[in-house]
Amino acid sequence: MKRILISLAAASLLAGPAIAQPRYFVIDLGTLPGGTSSMGNYLNDNRLVAGNAADANGTQQAVFWWGPFMIDIGTPGLNSVLLGFNSNGQASISAEIATKDPNNENFCAYGTGVECQTFLYNRGAMIQLPTLGGNNSTVGNINSKGEIAGAAENTTQDPACPTAVTFSGTGPQLLDYEAVVWGPKPGDIRELHPLTGDTVGMALWINDKSQAVGASGTCANTELPPLAFGSHAVLWDADGTPHDLGNLGSTAINMALSINNQGQVSGVSSVTGDATPAQGHHAFLWTSTTGMRDLGTLPGDVASVGAMLNDAGDVVGTSLDPMQNPTPFLWHDGAMSNLNDLAVNSSLYLLIASAINDHEEITGFGVTGKGDLHAFLAVPIGVGFSPRDLVTTGAESRESAPHARPILSDNARAFLLRFGGAYIGRK
Repeated sequence: MKRILISLAAASLLAGPAIAQPRYFVIDLGTLPGGTSSMGNYLNDNRLVAGNAADANGTQQAVFWWGPFMIDIGTPGLNSVLLGFNSNGQASISAEIATKDPNNENFCAYGTGVECQTFLYNRGAMIQLPTLGGNNSTVGNINSKGEIAGAAENTTQDPACPTAVTFSGTGPQLLDYEAVVWGPKPGDIRELHPLTGDTVGMALWINDKSQAVGASGTCANTELPPLAFGSHAVLWDADGTPHDLGNLGSTAINMALSINNQGQVSGVSSVTGDATPAQGHHAFLWTSTTGMRDLGTLPGDVASVGAMLNDAGDVVGTSLDPMQNPTPFLWHDGAMSNLNDLAVNSSLYLLIASAINDHEEITGFGVTGKGDLHAFLAVPIGVGFSPRDLVTTGAESRESAPHARPILSDNARAFLLRFGGAYIGRK
């Protein structure tokens, strides 16, 4: 267990008139000793944040934050990332292992050519999960039942797959892969078939009713995480039946990224096939009643991604300007707001919001005054939270957050391009 320096980003409560959007304290969750970057990927209703952080050597470690503590789960091989955590002490982890991939694939997008595997972290034990006969798998979240959404390779060699490294770092790819659900028993794996006419798929979220969401397409037009998209956004029922969620105008880029327990879905969809991919996609909210709703972008921006929603239907994600600089948004009560505008005296300029829980607490990552990327926890003001709920340790000096989008350090830029692909869109 590694203790981190954690500080309260807000010095005081500012009294004022009631506003529609909540106001937030922002807590800098820090990094591993010697590291400069960290990222919050998910948080549960117990305020436990799951993510990854670089160590002093630059290796990504699966970590989670609990109050003032950072817990370094480590990695069974090289790089690892923690993507989900339930209330039973179980987590979903994507990690490289030491075994060289026989096809020299880069399924985890680290460029190492070793196998990428999914692990169930079960109360301290790391359990490797099976594939569909291939060498690699990737992972999304874990629900309260212990079911994990993801994708796993099968043994089908597909000439349509990319033969070189793609723009997001995956590839070359030789084998097809399909959406799967692991669990609830550690050795269970269930294939989720793609839509008719598609050949590959991936699931990146599963709710407590065992409904999973993701995308399907062909090996030529589908991209694995960190970018993660296909030609069709898909919802799979608990029995595995796939449903096409439609699109906002084009089949170029579509991905369902989250589903809540009400069956509402958030994600990203291309608005037009004529626009460049970086400027042609918007965050969406889908319901069975209304279908896919375009959430738009923040003012002046050209693209957005809806990363996650809670059971109330609040959506968090990222909005991008024409240069692809990201800004986190909260979509609440029908309005999209810049999360930086809702933060009180934050020590970070927030870049990406990746998850929101049912208490409207948010995690993601932002940039320090030095240009380094740090995970954050944003807690609404006036919902039973006070500064005394946090423990401040050590004598770390705090910097004021930049008032405008900052210039990132080289390390931060590399981190953002590699691990923020699902949120910032295509380069």
